[in-house]
Amino acid sequence: MAYDAHLHADLYGEEAREPMLRKAFAEGIDGVVAVSMDPASCRTNEALAERFPGRVLPAYGHHPEQPPLPPEALEALCAWIAERRDRPFAIGEVGLPYYARQEAEQAGRPFDLAPYIAQLDRFVRLAKELDRPIALHAVYEDADLALDLLERHGVSKAHFHWFKGSPQTVSRIVRRGYSVSFTPDILYEPETRRLAASFPLELVMVETDGPWPFEGPYAGKPTEPGMVRDVVREIALLRGLPEAETERAAAARTRAFYGFR
Repeated sequence: MAYDAHLHADLYGEEAREPMLRKAFAEGIDGVVAVSMDPASCRTNEALAERFPGRVLPAYGHHPEQPPLPPEALEALCAWIAERRDRPFAIGEVGLPYYARQEAEQAGRPFDLAPYIAQLDRFVRLAKELDRPIALHAVYEDADLALDLLERHGVSKAHFHWFKGSPQTVSRIVRRGYSVSFTPDILYEPETRRLAASFPLELVMVETDGPWPFEGPYAGKPTEPGMVRDVVREIALLRGLPEAETERAAAARTRAFYGFR
């Protein structure tokens, strides 16, 4: 069994996304978590989940590497999400704008983090209220800010996708029983490889973040869910484990965490 735990299905061209998903499922990918960028993206992913029931698990939210929603729009989105409480879904992709902030600071522009923290706090509270897993874009020191909010609101299921951070932050994530997922950059990125070699296997998931393009052996190739098998294989090699055992562990965690049936 294999799952892509973080895929931007809606960012593939309209004519390409459904054939891409059908191909992935035919080739043995059991399911994908389709994370959202904004309200329009949420609606697209909802439609994909209806088209592929049990295979596409939608995650609803607003990606943090863009301006935060105005308060009234944020509340409207949260109300839209809450109206779907009788259906399977997660909260995501939400988090904090590490890369946008770095770009602004390097250019000498002011950057106000407060509205981003307020937006993430609202999504964390929503995840708690609806008892849903939350998919996070929160790396380096932003991960600690996100952890503060998760701990404050008592969220039990948090997934740090494509995570990067200090050993101290990793320890906080592990203590809370939260998950980290690894992408195809594990084949060439030393920081990712070090973390994958030591992070508790029972908390590991695999993802592509497609259609994000990768380097190394993937340069020039389209990103597809089937690439998670390469990620599993590399994790197994790094840890000296059988590939089948590693695949089962990652699939079991994803299935249990996101509620795939």
